[in-house]
Formats: sequence, C-alpha cells, structure tokens
Amino acid sequence: MGDNEIEDQDTFPVRMDEECDIRGNPKRRSRRVENIQKNVSRWMLPEELRETYLERANCCPPPVFIILVSLAELGVFIYYAVWKPQKQWITLGTGIWDSPLTYKPENREEAWRFLSYMFVHAGVEHIMGNLIMQLFLGIPLELVHKGFEVGMVYMAGVLAGSLASSIFDPYSALVGASGGVYALIGGYFMNALVNFREMMPLLGVFRILVIVLIVGTDVGFAIYRRFITHEAGIKVSFVAHIAGGVAGMTIGYVFFTNFNKALLKDPRFWMCIVGYIAAFFFAVIFNIFLSPAPA
Repeated sequence: MGDNEIEDQDTFPVRMDEECDIRGNPKRRSRRVENIQKNVSRWMLPEELRETYLERANCCPPPVFIILVSLAELGVFIYYAVWKPQKQWITLGTGIWDSPLTYKPENREEAWRFLSYMFVHAGVEHIMGNLIMQLFLGIPLELVHKGFEVGMVYMAGVLAGSLASSIFDPYSALVGASGGVYALIGGYFMNALVNFREMMPLLGVFRILVIVLIVGTDVGFAIYRRFITHEAGIKVSFVAHIAGGVAGMTIGYVFFTNFNKALLKDPRFWMCIVGYIAAFFFAVIFNIFLSPAPA
C-alpha cells in the first residue's frame, strides 16, 4: 500500500507554471512591472530613448533614497504635530521655529541647518504636497538613474535653496523640502521641454502645462505667505523654490539625460559642477562676511 502511494505521487508531478500560480503567479507580477515601466517610459522619454530606459529600469536596488527621505520627513512632521504642544497640523506653529532643524538666519553658523530644514514642514498641506510630488517624480527617476544620482540632484536643490535664500532673502527662515522637490521638477521639466518635438504633441503639451500649473500655484502661495499674509510668526522665504528649480534645470537635466553615456565625459556635467561649486563658495563668503542678517 505504501509503494502504491509513492507511485501515485510520482505519477502526477506539479508543473512549473502551476507552481508559479500557486505561489502568487510571479510571471504575472513581472508583466505588471513591465507594463508600469513601459507607461513610465512613454510619459518621461522620447521614443529613441525608451528602449534604453526599459533596459535599465528595474527594482534592484529599489528606489530607496526617495522613500527613506519621504519617511524621515513624515516622521519629523508627526513628531512636531503630535508630541509638541502646538497646532501644527494646519498652520505654522511656534514649535518648529524652536527646532534645531529649521533654518533661521540668526542661527546660520549652525551649518547643518542649511540641509536639515528639509525635514520640517509648515502644516499638512505643505508636507503632503511635497511628499506627493517627490514620490511621483522621484520613484520613476530612481528606477532608471538609481539612488545616488537622484539623491545628488535632490540634495543639490535643498542646499541651493537655503544658500540662495540666505543671499536674496537674508532675514527669512526656511522650512520644507521644496528645494529638493523643485530640483526634481526642474530636471524633469527641462527633459520635457528639450524633447518636446520628439514626444506625442498632446502628451508634451499636457506635461508642460501640468508642471507650470503645479509650480505656479505653489510658488504663488509661497509668495502670498511671504509678502501678503499677516499671520503671526516668522516669515518663510520662497527663494528656495526658485533656486531648487534652477539647480534641477542645470545639474538635474545633465543627470537625467545621460541614460547610456559616461557622465564624467559630458562637458555639461563639469560646467554645472564648477558653476555650482563657485556659487557655493560665494554664498559661504557672503554669509560669513557680508550678510546683513544678525549673527
């Protein structure tokens, strides 16, 4: 009886495709991922670059940088919204102004604030807008360019935002990751603008109009909050939005258009790097010796 059972079991082996279906159908999941990547390529790239994108697009490694940054920003927001005694959910609260992360001109000698301000946000609408935009753009970009390149562009926008604000709006504070978000938007916008004729006309127009609408609304609100509103509290600068966008349209564009080229051999890369370093040292000298803001 035991031998018959063994023979019966060997007579009906489980086929590989059935086994895959039992384990959750990984082939179907793989096709879904490929479809997502194809849709991303149609949205982001002209036709001659889509094949290169699809060859490089994969989830190994996954888009770790943009996800970790988003989680860190959300965690800091929840900390100040829940554990600090303030109404931080909707409006600017006094707690974030006392944070060691917020950039304030009188504390500019604490150099980490030129980067750490990206973790502090002024209300739900502020952080939700930044998180949605950076995840929407950052994940597909990181699937192709990986975390190092996307991280470099993002952090270049954050630093450019605080340094430019310290020069052109020296008495204002800074909170939020808008500099990094606008660096991603700037790189994406330049890619859409330069490749406009090679994209489907309606898609190209739609992409540019969406970017202009989002940027115009956000910058307009930032300018309103800076110059028109009379809410109590420290005025927040809007310069980081513009400076982050400029960083994205230069450094970000160079990074995001080199799909299958050696980046170090691209003269545009070195022009952007030299220009960024020169602007960085000028901003440092300005803040040490020339800034009108109190020390």
